[in-house]
Amino acid sequence: MRMWKGLNLLTTILFTAWGYDVSILESLAALISFIGVWLGTTGKRITWPWWAAGSALYMLFFYQADLFASAALQIVFIVAAIWGWRGWAPTGAEPGALSQRNRTLWAMATLVSVSALTPLLSQLGAAATWSDAFILVASLIAQILMVYEKIEAWVLWLIVDAVGTIQYALLGYWFTAVLYLAFTVIAVIGWKRWNDTYSN
Repeated sequence: MRMWKGLNLLTTILFTAWGYDVSILESLAALISFIGVWLGTTGKRITWPWWAAGSALYMLFFYQADLFASAALQIVFIVAAIWGWRGWAPTGAEPGALSQRNRTLWAMATLVSVSALTPLLSQLGAAATWSDAFILVASLIAQILMVYEKIEAWVLWLIVDAVGTIQYALLGYWFTAVLYLAFTVIAVIGWKRWNDTYSN
């Protein structure tokens, strides 16, 4: 009973932005996720607990919004956060790069997976299909690449976050759309920082 009261409290409207009601849940998810992603650009290991907490909150938010692929993706992010915490050295990430062959394989895997997932989301009556499928698949791959400390993770995050910005804006989730726009900018910063570290 207490759990449901807690969930009801989280869905309480905190403020209205651009004519859109922003709940406590969405606000907390956005703030904690922003901190986690920003810490990721620095390559600090502390990024992972923040990432897991933000993902748990966004899982609830996306499920309520009928964005099933995005909700499921958050479970992957939580698992990857545990994996990243255990895999990164206490001193943080040591960026590396993929071979051209591996880049091609990851790109092909993304296209095939998105093509397979889109019709399934359509059958489930999801609020978005190909874009949510792309966000799910590409985010999963970007997260794996980030755990393995590959610079290409940030390039993929850049594309994912741009698609997310458009998807959430079109669905009217303006606050989350603005967050994803900020993530797009952060992905550029992360790419530059990790690339500079790798080059030195």
